Amino acid sequence: MSDTPTSFDGSERNVRGPLALALLALLGIVLFSGFVALGTWQVQRLAWKTALIARTNERVHASPVPAPGPEDWAGITAANAEYRHVQLSGTWIAGRQTRVWTATEAGSGYWILTPLRRDDGSIVLVNRGFAPEGWCDFKGNCPSAPDGEITVTGLLRISEPPGLFRHNDAVSDTWYARDVAAIAKARGLQDVAPYFVDADAISGTASSAWPRGGMTVVHFPNHHLNYLITWYVLALMVLGTAGYVARDEYRLRRHRRFERSD
Repeated sequence: MSDTPTSFDGSERNVRGPLALALLALLGIVLFSGFVALGTWQVQRLAWKTALIARTNERVHASPVPAPGPEDWAGITAANAEYRHVQLSGTWIAGRQTRVWTATEAGSGYWILTPLRRDDGSIVLVNRGFAPEGWCDFKGNCPSAPDGEITVTGLLRISEPPGLFRHNDAVSDTWYARDVAAIAKARGLQDVAPYFVDADAISGTASSAWPRGGMTVVHFPNHHLNYLITWYVLALMVLGTAGYVARDEYRLRRHRRFERSD
């Protein structure tokens, strides 16, 4: 049986020219390098995501610490502060609540953000929790927060940027993202912390079942292992294809040499 390489229609295939081989080699190098680079990037992302999950779990379940005051605001970042379990005391500022649309396991409705004035005069926006759409009247007026001094425990959250498709509209009082600076400006608030606090379930306990605290979703999808395996497998497939092409060319050229020698 002849080992002469053939094309798909069964006819003998001619050897590839230098230009074709050079282009194939270049394509293989580009694909192999690209897949390896993507796989290596996913290795780094996997390490980052694993550390993020571990750090967040540690913070969420830790005992509450005092919420950062004005002297610490400049140094607050997502890396060093988000999801810390914090505690703060103060009084609610009446008439300055903000409804931020959301969808939760309890249905669609709103996060109820209420400014809390601390003893030093600074203000922290507190997400007291979720409330269904019918909790507020058709004009958007919601039941007032309790009077008097109150202590809140919850998770420190970094201000959210505007969404890609739904944008906050302060004029119509329509909010989709918990953008602290925008909300503070719309409500005429000064000396506001650059973060907000998601209240624990116990912090929202009052005479009403709403708003319901403790509904922060702390879940980070981690598919980076699957991604890195995929990229590295594709890189190996490129190597395998290159090996097949090289073997194919070698057999064809050897066959041609034998024919000429005969």
